[in-house]
Amino acid sequence: MTKEHETISITRKMLSNILSNQKPPCISLYQPTHRQHPENQQDQILFCNLLKELKASLRQKYPAIKSEALLEPFEALAENNDFWNYTLDGLAILAGAGFFHVMKLQNALSQLVVVADSFHTKPLGRFLQSVDRYQILGLSQSKIRFFEGNRHALDEVDLAPGVPRTILEALGGELTEPHSTVASYGGVGQGTTAMHHGHGGKKEERDIDTERFFRAIDRAVMEHYSQPSGLPLILAALPEHHHLFHQVSHNPFLIQDGIQFYPDSLSIEELRFLAWQVFEPQHLKQLITLAEEFKQARSNGTGSDDLIQIAQAAISGRISTLLIEADRQIPGQLDNTTGQVEFADLSDPQVDDLLDDLGEMVSNNGGQVLVIPTEQMPTNTGLAAIYRY
Repeated sequence: MTKEHETISITRKMLSNILSNQKPPCISLYQPTHRQHPENQQDQILFCNLLKELKASLRQKYPAIKSEALLEPFEALAENNDFWNYTLDGLAILAGAGFFHVMKLQNALSQLVVVADSFHTKPLGRFLQSVDRYQILGLSQSKIRFFEGNRHALDEVDLAPGVPRTILEALGGELTEPHSTVASYGGVGQGTTAMHHGHGGKKEERDIDTERFFRAIDRAVMEHYSQPSGLPLILAALPEHHHLFHQVSHNPFLIQDGIQFYPDSLSIEELRFLAWQVFEPQHLKQLITLAEEFKQARSNGTGSDDLIQIAQAAISGRISTLLIEADRQIPGQLDNTTGQVEFADLSDPQVDDLLDDLGEMVSNNGGQVLVIPTEQMPTNTGLAAIYRY
């Protein structure tokens, strides 16, 4: 049994890889969590209660399967006090034979345990489709830090394997002499002062290394973060580093405006505040553009806010873009072959959220699905669709 590293950086590609390897029984567990004491004291208790529900469901649905190996990592997590002392806003776990993936998320989740032949991924879908998410690259001449956030929260991300943390990791033996020591570029701890010593410390040689370091970071961030996530990237660096990085960068997700500080000099809340100041104008512009595109499409007969019509269009693969209102639910059942909709009570365990079902269907058919804040939705029905034809 392998346990993958806990992460807040769930991507569509990662989710697609999980779904492509699913074999029953597939276990999906979701619950709300809390960042602060004493609220987070209840999170571990809730998880243990969900674990009891999981065990009962496994015995009922898959009585012939030995469940000890499947349950072992869940039980280990239930006893891991350090894990529960450092949670975010939501916890998602997808697990199966030889597979246990834990995701800490920056949005609250409803508690749910599903044991089935396939994974229940709609809560992750909503998270990935939210339009207020962004990433931050903290960049200095000697090291980097990386963050992911939204309008409400920001957290530092552990750098992925293959992403250099320092100029020494990026350039190694290719550092221009005589600056082949970390001390030439400063330490890696907060509050350290850059020291340029050795054999003269020529500015031109340092500039060459800085440019090569920035190019290496740009490639690594593009490969490991920007391309998999598709999220806007905000640069947080001293003013003199912005021009050079933008000059060498080939990352189309990099926002022109940035934060004129390196993150070491800011608290996480100060960094989140500055990031949202940078990102909010672009965010609002995107929402206005989407609303205008929908209104134009509806006037041309290639758009609708009617759930019944949208369900029929989703079945036939006609939807290019589907806007879903955040925090809105429409309980019911969707026939995946006919597109027929039957409204029902969400308290029934057999009933799902029609908006999530439609979003999943449109996404599976290659359409774009975006979760929009209530105040920015161009309709009052909870959804808006733009058709391909």
